[in-house]
Amino acid sequence: MQRKNEPGSATLPLCLVRQPQGEEDEEEEEGGRPCVQTDTPPAAGSPCSLSERKAFTLAVSVKNTSVRLSGAHGGHFNHFPEDPEFADIIQRAEQAIESGVCPERISQGSSGSYFVKDSKGKIIGVFKPKSEEPYGHLNPKWTKYFHKLCCPCCFGRGCLLPNQGYLSEAAASLVDTKLGLGVVPKTKVVYLASETFHYSAIDRAKSRGKKYALEKVPKVGRRFHRVGLPPKVGSFQLFVEGYREADHWLRRFEAEPLPENTRKQLQSQFERLVVLDYVIRNTDRGNDNWLIKYENPGESGEGSPDSCIKIAAIDNGLAFPFKHPDEWRAYPFHWAWLPQAKVAFSQETRELVLSRLSDMNFVQDLCEDLYELFKADKGFDKTMFERQMSVMRGQVLNLTQALKDGKSPIQLVQMPRVVVERSRSGGQGRVVTLGNAFTQTFHCKRPFFTSW
Repeated sequence: MQRKNEPGSATLPLCLVRQPQGEEDEEEEEGGRPCVQTDTPPAAGSPCSLSERKAFTLAVSVKNTSVRLSGAHGGHFNHFPEDPEFADIIQRAEQAIESGVCPERISQGSSGSYFVKDSKGKIIGVFKPKSEEPYGHLNPKWTKYFHKLCCPCCFGRGCLLPNQGYLSEAAASLVDTKLGLGVVPKTKVVYLASETFHYSAIDRAKSRGKKYALEKVPKVGRRFHRVGLPPKVGSFQLFVEGYREADHWLRRFEAEPLPENTRKQLQSQFERLVVLDYVIRNTDRGNDNWLIKYENPGESGEGSPDSCIKIAAIDNGLAFPFKHPDEWRAYPFHWAWLPQAKVAFSQETRELVLSRLSDMNFVQDLCEDLYELFKADKGFDKTMFERQMSVMRGQVLNLTQALKDGKSPIQLVQMPRVVVERSRSGGQGRVVTLGNAFTQTFHCKRPFFTSW
């Protein structure tokens, strides 16, 4: 994407070269990628080929010390050729930031998360930077700091890998898509930079210094591969409209029972939430972090045949543990205490997911897709990832059995906890089965608090 030169501005031809994972410049913020500047067009066959220049272009316009980044898909870091609709939303977000409509920090929660808007000020997504996660080094909120200071023995969640919340958010969306559940708003890993994000004083000072140099001494400023604040890597979840916290609607439905057709819709959506949370072993699912949208055109006591009810599963950043909780807390599923959890899984839910979950080749494909997502993190550990998948495979095994036996969600969470590890012998082919590729073990150790 080419920008028209403004009066008094200069456009510098730059060539961007992607660096291998784990080899980022130490100066970059989490996930930052350096780029190399060349004063002349690259020769044919060079690392910056013509096709790559078309894919990624950095136009630096110097006017009032402003720096503008542009690329084929709205940014030189964000590239979603398989999802043009999502790419367009990210492009709108970046254009809004460039025009001064910056993300707004969300006051709730224990981490730095932001409402991202388009150029008209409409909220289009929620961005959660990795560096501002609850236990991240740039978390702008003090809750977890005091937690660590006053109660270090209970600090963090011993079953989760630290600072992987953004991957967990995106992975939950991937699992939701693969299973056809449709309860997680689309979420992907993106890079964004904004003045409203929480940066260290050093990052802000370097950014100001580079902008000053670019304005006062352009010959020196042109040598910088980045002038603005470093982009932050994080999860970007599409914003859903018309939803309210589940707790609000559940209390209302208790006082004003739903008509039968709407009640069945709610039960079906609830079961999809259960399937998602159980497979990814969500350790943070209360009634305040899943949403319900209830549309009743009639707004009468009898209900309307056009009534529609939908569930959105947000806040999936504390999932995919590498072991079952077995220390202080159990991190139970709070939906297990709802009346909907006492109803056996419906035939609709069984038809939706049972054939997929009972196929170990489908589960293996899912693990491979998750591997491609998780390995992008520069702190990726293949051994720990395999332990995460062992827990997930155990959850899938239990869920499959519960669906076959016609159990309810409350009976599902009472089943023995299982870990399914990859066998050292066998299972190297494309077609795998539980017997020849994996070993099943039961996890018997229980946490101190079983209901907290």
